Amino acid sequence: MLGAMSLGFGVIAGLVVGKGVAYRLLATAITTVACFGVGLVTSEVLFGWATEEELQPNIDGLSRDEVLLSGVLTTGVVVLVMRYLAHRAGDQKSPRDWHLIGRHGRPTGHA
Repeated sequence: MLGAMSLGFGVIAGLVVGKGVAYRLLATAITTVACFGVGLVTSEVLFGWATEEELQPNIDGLSRDEVLLSGVLTTGVVVLVMRYLAHRAGDQKSPRDWHLIGRHGRPTGHA
């Protein structure tokens, strides 16, 4: 169950993150692994003390609501970080263009 939920969050992240196919697959893989790890910690460590009566729904020992919430948060963080890194990498100029950039990132007018 945790694996299926993690894969679902990974696919959602891959669709949202944008850019090329390779970048989308990377986002899917990173999010799937991250959601699985965070979900395991959430269910077994943070809420492992609770009994089935205290946590509803509890399916086969998995605290589903808590894991879903942690998956949403994890997916959001991964997507935001990957979009930030992609945007940051797109802003950097290649070394051959450095002489064209003046102070504060404004063009100097030299070609």
